[in-house]
Amino acid sequence: MLIRSSVLLMATILASIGVVGHAKQVYRPVIDGPWWQVAGDPDLGEYTRGKQQPVDFGLWQASDGTWQLWSCIRGTGCGGNTRLFYRWQGGKLSDANWTPMGIAQTARTDLGETLGGQQAPHVVKEGNLYYMAYGDWVNICFSTSTDGKKFTRVIQPGGKTGVFSEGPGLNSRDAMLLKSGGLWYCYYTAHNREHGYDFCRTTRDLSSYKWSHSSVVAYGGRSGDYRWSAECPHVVELSPGNYYLFRTQRYGANAQTSVYHSTNPLNFGIDDDKGFLCTLPVAAPEIILHDRQYYIASLMPSLKGIHIAKLKWVEHKGGLGKAVFDFDKAEVRAGWKVSDGGIYQTTSDKP
Repeated sequence: MLIRSSVLLMATILASIGVVGHAKQVYRPVIDGPWWQVAGDPDLGEYTRGKQQPVDFGLWQASDGTWQLWSCIRGTGCGGNTRLFYRWQGGKLSDANWTPMGIAQTARTDLGETLGGQQAPHVVKEGNLYYMAYGDWVNICFSTSTDGKKFTRVIQPGGKTGVFSEGPGLNSRDAMLLKSGGLWYCYYTAHNREHGYDFCRTTRDLSSYKWSHSSVVAYGGRSGDYRWSAECPHVVELSPGNYYLFRTQRYGANAQTSVYHSTNPLNFGIDDDKGFLCTLPVAAPEIILHDRQYYIASLMPSLKGIHIAKLKWVEHKGGLGKAVFDFDKAEVRAGWKVSDGGIYQTTSDKP
């Protein structure tokens, strides 16, 4: 595992939404108003099961202006790991109860995907193409679309869809794509020895499907180091040089997502809470900026649908968290060593 220095992300958010790009200013997200439900528990025909749940999802605007939502539905009757993708469509982001559009995608085992292993779609647009990153239970895979509605899998030279992975049994998943300054960042999670990590890989060309080695960008601290402590990583660059990681620990009625700030998009804290800002009572959030307004979409507490609310950013005046390890001190650094470009504690079983 690699922990690397990085090229900083850069983005421009209009000053009219109240956020100014100053390195010393830190903001925290606040849910700003009531939620409205956009997706529910869908009818899957022969695959419908009473305990199924819409979980990790992607939300984007198609070329015709409609809003698209694909969710991983778990606990279905599709076999294997029970997960498939279902699609909804809305006319406006502010509309409630979007139109169910049917099953969007199931696993292709002939292309190396795990039966019932479809996980967490995320879509961005680059040039004339929409790119979807998704998990197949082992690998991060991609598909493309010209209209943002109908997607075609990208098959790699070896005849499979898998592009990269942390390895068999580690469940690489929850991919999220972010671009700035000509560089694409793909954040995702995986677990090793029952410990959950957030990873990132980079590329300058989405269409090449050639990504860097992985970096661990978040692990441990007050959010925990257990298997599901780093779920659904979602990163927002609110202003140039200021990055915010949303990292989920719990789903359901006691949902929790922790939010971290960093000036380095490849380091939000490795057993380190100095960037911790707050927690939100949401799970698997996706942050959307549309017409100068931020929104947050997340799973409903019942895990029977997905809802949206407005989001605002307020200046954080409470101070950041404290570092678990002070690497500025020689006596602390002495207990660590570098191996294969990475860093880990010599007395720990954590890779």
